[in-house]
Amino acid sequence: MSAPLPGVVRVLIVDDSALVRRLLSEALAKFPDIDVVGTARDPFEAREQILKLDPDVITLDIEMPRMDGLTFLEKLMKSKPMRVIVVSSVAQASSANAIRAMSLGAIHVVPKPEGSMSVPDVEKFLIRAVRQAAQVPAHRLRAPARRIVPPVASKRASRSGPASRRIIAIGASTGGPPAIEAVLTRLPADAPGTVIVQHMPPMFTAALANRLDGLCAVRVHEATDGELIRDGVVYIAPGGYHLQLRRTPEGYVTHVKDGPMVHHQRPAVDVLFDSVADVVGPASTGVLLTGMGADGARGLLAMREAGAHTIAQNEETCVVFGMPGEAVEMDAAQEILPIDRIADAIISHRVAVGAAH
Repeated sequence: MSAPLPGVVRVLIVDDSALVRRLLSEALAKFPDIDVVGTARDPFEAREQILKLDPDVITLDIEMPRMDGLTFLEKLMKSKPMRVIVVSSVAQASSANAIRAMSLGAIHVVPKPEGSMSVPDVEKFLIRAVRQAAQVPAHRLRAPARRIVPPVASKRASRSGPASRRIIAIGASTGGPPAIEAVLTRLPADAPGTVIVQHMPPMFTAALANRLDGLCAVRVHEATDGELIRDGVVYIAPGGYHLQLRRTPEGYVTHVKDGPMVHHQRPAVDVLFDSVADVVGPASTGVLLTGMGADGARGLLAMREAGAHTIAQNEETCVVFGMPGEAVEMDAAQEILPIDRIADAIISHRVAVGAAH
């Protein structure tokens, strides 16, 4: 597990709004372990400030004059990979671009202080994101590899699959969206019903689901309460709510609920994995991907003890080996695999189980 950067975390704020720059600076200034070393109005100023100040973490707006944040981020991660947190409006177009930024190498996304997101709400997400970003090892920062994703047009005409007899449960946090994308884009259109918890603020999980739905052969959407889990469909826990499964005469059904945070998270991976262990047991596969902390490790162990097939992402391909590392220490994972082999392991186990029955 990676240690935090020594001393104070040096932050550069990049946003074209003077008000947002001031609000973010004031929020971060309350904490002695964080120092706002500079601000920039656009990517050109940011480039100068990066060379001059060498910050540990950058907060980045997406919509800026002269050069948009996505273009700047892509150039930055190719020339000088850095720890970047996207600070985005929760409007549909902006949140979609924020999720795309994570595929380009951004570590976290947090909402802007606007509309329903008050300054205290944003401050809570921002402080945690800065502290977590600071703990990402420098050698894990890299421009993402370009991959060819499968064609998905045919799924639009397909009918809903049957109720799932097997369940795939996936948990992720820091660095999770690209890792989830790497797994889901390799699953076939008739893959078992899949439930996912990705630690992410409210309003961004729907954008994550929409992006993945456009890339994958399986259908992907944000989960709602009471949905029958079907083959070929992925259900992502909505930000701010836990996701569990229930067994009914028709099959496994989603249960989206409020409740106390677990590991300071809602949704929490442990909450999902515990419910899958309880109601699905050996007819499930648990997958724990990159993320900081320990959420999901105990739940993955519960799944293994219930007879499930369990997989952890290996350290070499994680942005942060915290969550899967904890699972490995607990002997919760039967397989420890690089991210590009996890989908094949899921499919192979599914085929083997089907042949056995």
